[in-house]
Amino acid sequence: MAATLGCRGSLRLRRLLSALNPGIHVPRAGPAAAFGTSVTSAKVAVNGVHLHYQRTGEGEHAVLLLPGMLGSGETDFGPQLENLSKELFTVVAWDPRGYGHSRPPDRDFPVDFFERDAKDAVDLMKTLKFQKVSLLGWSDGGITALIAAAKYPSYINKMVIWGANTYVTDTDVKIYEGIRDVSKWSERTRKPLEALYGYDYFAKTCDKWVDGIRQFTHLPDGGICRHLLPLVQCPTLILHGEKDLLVPRFHADFIHKHVRGSRLHLMPEGKHNLHLRFADEFNKLAEDFLR
Repeated sequence: MAATLGCRGSLRLRRLLSALNPGIHVPRAGPAAAFGTSVTSAKVAVNGVHLHYQRTGEGEHAVLLLPGMLGSGETDFGPQLENLSKELFTVVAWDPRGYGHSRPPDRDFPVDFFERDAKDAVDLMKTLKFQKVSLLGWSDGGITALIAAAKYPSYINKMVIWGANTYVTDTDVKIYEGIRDVSKWSERTRKPLEALYGYDYFAKTCDKWVDGIRQFTHLPDGGICRHLLPLVQCPTLILHGEKDLLVPRFHADFIHKHVRGSRLHLMPEGKHNLHLRFADEFNKLAEDFLR
């Protein structure tokens, strides 16, 4: 299913039409005229499912973008797909199984779903013939990136993570319960996901996600992947928005303390979606670190 996204305008049009009728398939625009501005879209078989990804750039340095809960490349990483250097990087944004266009299957949340995502992500990039890859992981994607870096150290070059946590506390559970009902989300956050999934799948999957995260409270110290942090070997940049209402600052501090040699950069006005709200600053920080 190869296709090409020509410009941001075509993406807005497709989202609008999808919002009116999620069943409508709107063809993507042809390649843009300017060098390196096109984003190709395709699916490939990996570990028994067909994973969807977007790809742009022609640089030698491969970078994988890992989205957050319910996220996809097109909903979570527009400014990065558009503006990260096409000359320095080949950028891939994937949709984890059950998310975005990597359906079927529907998303489920066994206790090892983050490990499953990490293996899928690494195997996707190997299937695409990349010899080594850097990771940019947001929220759940940051957790996946940490696990991938710990379990496949020879394959991971560098890593940037933000909005991630490696264990679940009672404080976190209260926050998660507060987002279980998607009808209470802000319209700006809710609408792109409704357009992508339709309301029923969106609401059902968010509800299942909250239950999936809560199960970690039954494990020692609420652990998701905290035990793996000492195994991370790659250079790691941790970004944290000090106004992040979903992931408290202590999670970023914990990762920084336990990932050897990591750097922590605080963004005083940043919230959970700092890579979207402050895209230019984020992109520069990421590019400078990855160079």
